[in-house]
Amino acid sequence: MSQPPANAGPPVERKRAVPLKVWAWLALLFGVIVGLSMYTFAYAEGTSYLSDDPAACRNCHIMNDVYDAWERGPHHAVATCNDCHIPHVFPDKYVVKALNGFNHSAAFTLQNFHEPIEITPFNKTVALNNCQVCHGDFVSQINHAGQSELEDCTRCHATVGHDQNSVGKP
Repeated sequence: MSQPPANAGPPVERKRAVPLKVWAWLALLFGVIVGLSMYTFAYAEGTSYLSDDPAACRNCHIMNDVYDAWERGPHHAVATCNDCHIPHVFPDKYVVKALNGFNHSAAFTLQNFHEPIEITPFNKTVALNNCQVCHGDFVSQINHAGQSELEDCTRCHATVGHDQNSVGKP
C-alpha cells in the first residue's frame, strides 16, 4: 500500500455541487406537495374510487343527476357504473380509472366541464365495448364481420344505462 506523502497537508473539503440549502428547500417543497396530495385524496374520498360501489360516483355533486337517472334506468338491477364505464380486464381497468380520475379532478377543480355532464368519445368507446361483453351473443348479427367501428348501441337505446330523459329533471 502506498502512503500519501508526509507533506500533503490536511484533506481539502470539496464544495457541494448543489448547496445544502437548495436540498432543504427541495425537500420542503416535496413534502408540501405530498402532504397536499394526501389531504386532497382523503378529502375527495379517493379510496372509494377503487371500489365498485356506484355511490362513489356521487362524491362529485355534478354526478347526482346521472346517478339518480341510473337508479331509474333499466340496468340499475344488473349493472354498476364500472360494469359499463370501465374495462373489465387488468391493467386496462385501473389505467382507465386513473385517467378518468385525473381528468375529472382537473375538470372539476378548474370548473372546465359541460353541464349536464357528457360522456367523452373515449369513454363512449369503453361503454360500447362493454355492451358487447354483456350482450354480444344477442347482437352478433348486428355487428357484421369486417365492420371497422362498433355499432353505436346508444343510437337506439339512449336511455338504457341511464334514464337520460330525466337527467337534470326531478
